[in-house]
Amino acid sequence: MFDNFLANVNTYYQENFVNYFREIYQYPIKLVPLILDIVIVLFLIYKFFFLTKNSRVKQLIKGIFIYILFTAISSLLHLTIINYILRSFLSYGVIILIVIFQPELRRALEQLGSNKFTKFIGIEKDKYVKTKEDIYKIVIATMELARTRTGALIVMEKDIKIKDIIESGIEINSDVSPQLLVNIFVPNTPLHDGAVIISENRVVAAACILPLASDQDIAKELGTRHRAALGMSKESDAVVIVVSEETGKVSLARNGVLLVDIKEDTLKQILIKDFAEQYNTKEKVEKKIKDSKKQIKKKIKKMDV
Repeated sequence: MFDNFLANVNTYYQENFVNYFREIYQYPIKLVPLILDIVIVLFLIYKFFFLTKNSRVKQLIKGIFIYILFTAISSLLHLTIINYILRSFLSYGVIILIVIFQPELRRALEQLGSNKFTKFIGIEKDKYVKTKEDIYKIVIATMELARTRTGALIVMEKDIKIKDIIESGIEINSDVSPQLLVNIFVPNTPLHDGAVIISENRVVAAACILPLASDQDIAKELGTRHRAALGMSKESDAVVIVVSEETGKVSLARNGVLLVDIKEDTLKQILIKDFAEQYNTKEKVEKKIKDSKKQIKKKIKKMDV
């Protein structure tokens, strides 16, 4: 039986691998679609496992893999009855998979018809648009916290990295959303006491401890949150938003200066200028370069004529 098993493996190897690679050796151009095929398949497998790593789909995939493996082994060992039963169920595999993975398939098809598809294949939104959207979300959260007089401290990291501050808190690593930011600062919850750190369009940590400015740098009527915000802005280029628990007023610390009682539009304008405009300027420069190249090409064509 073992000899028959080896013979079947050898035959399968000769028919499916040796002949195929011999054909590629004779016609090297066929290597291009092969590489492209492998890359696309590996990418799709990676994205599928990434999206399903924390769901029940992972366990189902293991079961399917074991089922296929048993079917192949029963064929190689000539276990006719077992192989027939397994293959009978396998013939309905496509229908079974559609039923099992119906929610996931539906979600994938919906993404094909929406902007989420670009995110699925790894193409993120334009950096300027994404940053601007996140700023709007942060401002919405800030105004809601101010309305309810909920004390808050939001640090937006810029060029100088503040890893030590991030490590002093609790890791979150989430997308920016108004609901998350408001919920973090609800009084008497585990994460409300301390600062939230936003870095590279992500809420990276909460309950972080900030350095305090000295008493001489700040007015006596302002509290610990304002001292922490000013201290953070003095030690880095981060921009810090403060919501006062006593008055509900919004303050902003940047470049070692504390701006007290700023309004929604002003906050929005400052944050867009500090965080989003840099990407917009870069795009404008790139567009000008492209336009210049087009004009030069047109002039060259006219000269040739």
